[in-house]
Amino acid sequence: MADEARILEAVEIARTTGKIRKGANEATKAIEKGQAKLVVYADDVTPKEIIMHLPLLCKEKNVPCRKVSKKDDLGAAAGLAVSTAAVAIVKEGDAKAMVDDIVRSGSG
Repeated sequence: MADEARILEAVEIARTTGKIRKGANEATKAIEKGQAKLVVYADDVTPKEIIMHLPLLCKEKNVPCRKVSKKDDLGAAAGLAVSTAAVAIVKEGDAKAMVDDIVRSGSG
């Protein structure tokens, strides 16, 4: 899944050169405050209730939202030793062009 790899790479670059918020709660806050440029959530989160609101909230606030299959991969991209349900990119840093491309391509 090339798109998923690009999304995770964008999270990783944003983590090192920009700013990200880790976890469903932090991502939710970033969306509500209008800070999130891109929200990425994992499909294998249980219970689903933890992340179910994210795509809806993103749509409401006009924030791009993408899904990846594994929370372990998302956690690793976010620089965590543990998995994470969601990540919000707040400042893209060097990943700006990549994030723009992911948003434009509309895949995920």
